[in-house]
Amino acid sequence: MLDHLPIDFRSGLFVGRLQLPAGPTPVVLQAGRVIDVSAVAPTVSQLLALWPCDISAGVDLGDIADLALQPTWEAGEGEATGLRLLAPVDLQVVKASGVTFAVSAVERVIEERARGDAQAAQALRASLSARIGSDIRAVQPGSATAAHLKEVLIADGLWSQYLEVAIGPDAEIFTKAPVLSSVGWGDYVGVRSDSAWNNPEPEVVLVADATGRVLGATLGNDVNLRDIEGRSALLLGKAKDNNASCALGPFIRLFDSGFSIDDVRRAEVQLEITGDDGFRLTGGSSMSLISRDPLELVHQAMGKSHQYPDGMALFLGTMFAPIQDRGAVGQGFTHQVGDVVRVASERLGTLVNRVRTCEEAPPWTEGITALMLNLARRNLLR
Repeated sequence: MLDHLPIDFRSGLFVGRLQLPAGPTPVVLQAGRVIDVSAVAPTVSQLLALWPCDISAGVDLGDIADLALQPTWEAGEGEATGLRLLAPVDLQVVKASGVTFAVSAVERVIEERARGDAQAAQALRASLSARIGSDIRAVQPGSATAAHLKEVLIADGLWSQYLEVAIGPDAEIFTKAPVLSSVGWGDYVGVRSDSAWNNPEPEVVLVADATGRVLGATLGNDVNLRDIEGRSALLLGKAKDNNASCALGPFIRLFDSGFSIDDVRRAEVQLEITGDDGFRLTGGSSMSLISRDPLELVHQAMGKSHQYPDGMALFLGTMFAPIQDRGAVGQGFTHQVGDVVRVASERLGTLVNRVRTCEEAPPWTEGITALMLNLARRNLLR
């Protein structure tokens, strides 16, 4: 676990959730010590709404190095210690921003025109990127220049609904996952067994309270089924929201004097995929290349027209769309069962998950009712 924490984790302030024998428990990681803060706030949502708050009533569970946290596939489903790291959000709505980088905009247009056919995408990628890629990278969304480029692309027959959200005034914001359905560090992520073209999407995720106050950031894997969304954008829900298709973690890093929204704007996000077949793929995203500022995306996701009483987690998008062939030439990349996916950023740590099919991944059974009943039995609701 220590190898997957930020390089300066002993000087930062972090919030997460542990599965303790008693049930899901919010914790604060401070100076390397794990503090059970359920007596202060029974959920992460409430803790962040109260933040900053006094956590002196919390229970010190020990140094994180001594908790022996392991990925599920190494720890026998967590039975050895009874401890498991959960996704660091609970009652927050999990939202996502799409097509926020020029590269991902081009890839979405390719998916749309290829109708989910990975081989046809190769030829489209070469021609489309050469014609419009550099123009998109230089355009400020919603600007007069963007409007002019739209006119040119329409005239050339190259306009797309994906380009509308890439350079138009309105960002694509969608609901990625139901409340409490996200998996955490060391857990399995799922891809549908009927998908033949899919990939991880490594992203920075901002966490805000009900007022829109952005309190910190974590890492996310917005698992994406490219063939399904490529058939029709109206299948976005089927492509994005499946069992174990949303991973978050390992912890939310809170903003303080040593870590701020400017660190998010400068963040480098790295991706590594290693397969049981010996396949290895690496890549990354630089947040400095995002086309819309992270705080603008938060403002577009919530405000007077849309409230989230328990707060929100917002994926900021990715520029990484793996195109490296894994098998036959022209087929591009797709996951295989057993792949280990690592999403890493120096100040946020490493989110590690292993791929299973959605049908074989542990089913999501603990929802809001189960959480409330558990907290009531523990006398944590006040």
